[in-house]
Amino acid sequence: MHQPRIGFVSLGCPKNLVDSERILTELRTEGYDVVPRYDDAELVIVNTCGFIDSAVQESLEAIGEALNENGKVIVTGCLGAKENQIREVHPKVLEITGPHSYEAVLEHVHQYVPKPTHNPFTSLVPEQGVKLTPKHYAYLKISEGCNHRCTFCIIPSMRGDLDSRPIGSVLDEAKRLVDAGVKELLVISQDTSAYGVDVKHRTGFWNGQPVKTSMIGLCEQLSTLGVWIRLHYVYPYPHVDDVIPLMAEGKVLPYLDIPLQHASPKILKLMKRPGAVERTLERIKRWREICPQLTLRSTFIVGFPGETEEDFQMLLDFLTEAKLDRVGCFKFSPVEGATANELADQVPEEVKEERFHRFMQLQQQISAQRLKDKIGLTLPVIIDEVDEEGAIGRSMADAPEIDGAVYLNGETTLKIGDVVNVTIENVDEYDMWGSVSA
Repeated sequence: MHQPRIGFVSLGCPKNLVDSERILTELRTEGYDVVPRYDDAELVIVNTCGFIDSAVQESLEAIGEALNENGKVIVTGCLGAKENQIREVHPKVLEITGPHSYEAVLEHVHQYVPKPTHNPFTSLVPEQGVKLTPKHYAYLKISEGCNHRCTFCIIPSMRGDLDSRPIGSVLDEAKRLVDAGVKELLVISQDTSAYGVDVKHRTGFWNGQPVKTSMIGLCEQLSTLGVWIRLHYVYPYPHVDDVIPLMAEGKVLPYLDIPLQHASPKILKLMKRPGAVERTLERIKRWREICPQLTLRSTFIVGFPGETEEDFQMLLDFLTEAKLDRVGCFKFSPVEGATANELADQVPEEVKEERFHRFMQLQQQISAQRLKDKIGLTLPVIIDEVDEEGAIGRSMADAPEIDGAVYLNGETTLKIGDVVNVTIENVDEYDMWGSVSA
């Protein structure tokens, strides 16, 4: 029997990937065949990103390509919130929906490609659904939206205020993923540390036990599943301090992805971000005392409107003192609808560029030194790839796709998803080389 075929293109961040997985799961469950090609698909779905201008451009190009190659296109995701912008460039798009509108996307698919009446394949769908990530790790989305109003960001206007998923259903999903062989769960949302704030941290139930809807309550329960738990996008609220002991006890990976954005109190104020930089340094020091193996990842913006050389120097001084392990840096880029666009004293492009390079140069030295300190240590490593030359994995300090890798030359007998102890022998700025210790 012919199964209707749907093409699928997914752009953007891990949060978008989760939306894609949900839609794919539903389509497969209903008996559609999802294909990675345009030519023999009856319809193509493009899940877009609209966060910064270059992402908007990439999304518009992907829509254009799908229209040229296939002709029947449905658009969803962040850029979908700006319907007029899409229609202006691509009037032939069939339907447009915003982010996380799974139901609407499926209704549109049914409208153009009716779902198969006889569906003998339902029971073949793995219970945990279809994942776009490798089988051994998965993203676990715990909430939507954000209550902050950072001036450089339009996420709340696109995705709304914080909306936490019920803790029971998050834990059920986590358990299904682990039962299906997932060895690492990456907890994501727009603001992970705010989980449960919108529902006043009410008590939910899981496995017949009361569980508080909070980041700590969630981490405590996830830690019972016996897999790596990694936290992403953790806004630096005071209660983040409470998760550090869980990391020290080995319940959650000692890894904190905490977007600090700047270190000049003036710029932080203009960004509407927490501004007590001295306090941040004290907290980092205290966190490392409680959990010495803690890895800190952060992101910063250079060239924000009003940033002077003095402000930028404060940022470099902060980096030198904080000695963060992993750092991403963005040049400020105006996003349509962000209040920062209206701020006075926009920084010239060439100054942004020059500051970006100075920032990256300094941080590279710091990251390289942090890695050098690991030579001779034996660390647990999760295996991501194995071929005839050896294996590639990640330590607890490395999130997939954004951090470094651990290369195990000659180790050809390991399996993907294995966790092995590795003695580190060599490093560069980002990656490590080592051998499996007995």
